[in-house]
Amino acid sequence: MVREFDDKNYWALVLGGSSGLGLATAKKLAKEGMNVCVVHRNSRIQEAEIKAEFDKIIEENVQFKSFNIDAFKSDKREQVISELKVLFGSSGKIRTLVHSVAKGNLKPMLDDEKPTLNNDDYILTINAMAISLYDWTKVIFEHQLFAQDARIISFTSEGNTKAWKNYAAVSAAKVTLEAITRNIALEFAPFGIRANCIQAGVTDTASLRMIPGSDKLKAHSLKRNPFKKLTQPEDVANVVYLLSKDEASWINGCIIPVDGGEHIS
Repeated sequence: MVREFDDKNYWALVLGGSSGLGLATAKKLAKEGMNVCVVHRNSRIQEAEIKAEFDKIIEENVQFKSFNIDAFKSDKREQVISELKVLFGSSGKIRTLVHSVAKGNLKPMLDDEKPTLNNDDYILTINAMAISLYDWTKVIFEHQLFAQDARIISFTSEGNTKAWKNYAAVSAAKVTLEAITRNIALEFAPFGIRANCIQAGVTDTASLRMIPGSDKLKAHSLKRNPFKKLTQPEDVANVVYLLSKDEASWINGCIIPVDGGEHIS
């Protein structure tokens, strides 16, 4: 069987690829013949479980590299880039940059008992879940590691337009992420780079389960989804694959719902 990206020496760089949407995406792109680099941040307790998942990627007979680092520090970004330049040699290039970062504060604005949001909470969340997309795009571009036809894909949510309690900081980050994506789509287009956001439906991931009241979100989504089921990580990964194909080169600057029609009702 000929795979989509076999023998092209394309790489996917997945930020936040040890679980959820990022891991599913890494697996899908590897299955289609794309080499994979995952940047993640996990504790030693999680090492064995994560290694088992990464081994599944390696079994796809692609090159694989992972970095367990703080992706938000400039020196760590430079470390990753330096090692990738050696690994890529003269021909390896990043075809797809995937931003699947979930690091933010889930606090209410007002509460008599629990800690509430403050300025630093917003700054941390927006830096991690939005501005870091630009930071990574810029450093990859400056080191000329993007392919001639490259794709930048990030994940947003319906919280970009709807207010959910405890979600204010993340909601602000998602809106910022979308704005940054649009400008990347505009300003980097002359260099062959396309940028889009996937608005995933409610997906039962570790990140979702951290949101207070997530069970209610899931129950509500099951009622309003035309197919009466939740979005799966693999559903989102499949669309990242589609956007990475040659035929998707004219899709740029979009927010694309991937939720089985959940957003229409």
